[in-house]
Amino acid sequence: QVQLVESGGGRVQAGGSLRLSCAASGHTFGNYHIGWFRQAPGQEREFVASIGRTRTWYGDSVKGRFTISRDNNGNTVYLQMNNLKPEDTAAYYCAATSTLFARAPQSYNGWGQGTQVTVSS
Repeated sequence: QVQLVESGGGRVQAGGSLRLSCAASGHTFGNYHIGWFRQAPGQEREFVASIGRTRTWYGDSVKGRFTISRDNNGNTVYLQMNNLKPEDTAAYYCAATSTLFARAPQSYNGWGQGTQVTVSS
C-alpha cells in the first residue's frame, strides 16, 4: 500500500498562491489516481481535486483557481492554488485510489499527515 507525504502549506493573504506537493514514501504512484482533500475544523473532509494518468477532476469550489498536476516521473503530484480565499483555510491531505472518478474519502487510502493552509483576509 502506498503511503503519501504532503508538504508546501503555509500562511498567505487572500489573493495569494501556494503550491502543495504530494510524494509517495518509498514507492512510485504506479497506476493509482491521486486525490487532494481538505478538512477545516468541525467540517467533513472535502474533495478538492484528483488526477489519473492524464485526466483531472476538481471540486466546484476550486475550479478555475486550483490546478493539479504530476511530474514527468509520476512520483510527485502538485496542487497549485491561486487566488486563495479565507474559506480555503484547512488542513490539506493527499491520498491514493484505484477507483476512477472517485471523490469520496472512503475510496482512498495511504493518507498523509496533512499540511496546513491558512488564508488571512
